[in-house]
Amino acid sequence: MHAIKLVLLAALAASALPAAAQWQWVDAQGRKVFSDRAPPPDIPQKNILRQPSGSAQAAAVAAPASAPAAATGGAEAPAKTAAAKDDKAAAVTGTDKALEEQKRKAEAQEAAKAKAEQARVARERQDNCERARRSKSTLSSGQLLAHTNAQGERGFMDEATRAAEIKRADDVIAKDCNAR
Repeated sequence: MHAIKLVLLAALAASALPAAAQWQWVDAQGRKVFSDRAPPPDIPQKNILRQPSGSAQAAAVAAPASAPAAATGGAEAPAKTAAAKDDKAAAVTGTDKALEEQKRKAEAQEAAKAKAEQARVARERQDNCERARRSKSTLSSGQLLAHTNAQGERGFMDEATRAAEIKRADDVIAKDCNAR
C-alpha cells in the first residue's frame, strides 16, 4: 500500500513539473516578465533570462506563433514587429515628451526671469541717467546751492565741491545713459 502511494506521488510530481516551467524575459520597457508561455517574437534572445529546461519544447512552442506569419508570406510578422517598435518608440518618446515639456517650461521660466531682470536693470539705468542729467543741469546753472552737512548744519556748495559733483554726474551719465 505504501509503495502504491509512492508511485502515485512520483507520477503526480512528474506531471506537475511541466506546469512549473516558467519563462522569464525583459520586455521593451525594461520590466521583467514571468510567464508559462514563450515571449513574443520581437523579444531578442539576449533578453530571455530563463526558459523551461526542454529547449526543443520551447522552440516548438515559439514556432507555431511565427508559422502563420510565414504562411502569409511574412507580411504580418514585420507589421507586428514594426507596430511593436512603434509602441516602444511611443512609450519611450512619451516619457521623453513629458521630460522635454518640463525642460521647455523651465527654460521659458528662466528666460522670462532673465528678461524681467534685464528690464528692471534697464529701468534703473534710465532712472539714474535722468537724475544725473537733472543734477548736472542744476550744478552747471551757476546758482548758489545749499546743502546739509553731517552735523545737520546748512551750508553752501563751493566751486571745488560743485566741480566734484559735476564730475560724478558725468560719470553716471557716461555709465548709464550710453549703455543702452
